[in-house]
Amino acid sequence: QVQLVESGGGLVQPGGSLRLSCVASGFTFSGYAMNWYRQTPGKERELVALITTTGGITKYADSVKGRFAISRDNVKNTVYLQMNSLKPEDTAVYYCHFRNGPSDYWGQGTQVTVSS
Repeated sequence: QVQLVESGGGLVQPGGSLRLSCVASGFTFSGYAMNWYRQTPGKERELVALITTTGGITKYADSVKGRFAISRDNVKNTVYLQMNSLKPEDTAVYYCHFRNGPSDYWGQGTQVTVSS
């Protein structure tokens, strides 16, 4: 059974940092690119960052370039999102995701709130 379990969200002041984690199980983690998405009420989910199977390629939404960093540990079956210089507009539920053929797999999400 595929499982993606996110953690690390919370309330942080503008300019602060958080590190999100997503622990994967039930599939061969090292064989799949992994993604972080985020969603705010009334909006579609937005792709924030992606990382290829070995971590050799990473890509970011323009809104987070230079502030966020995605990484993975294929031994721990975990993908991370380091978020620095957080802004109020980064407030969202953050989801871990991967795709296997026609199927999309999502975690339950972790809330990130950036507010003073």
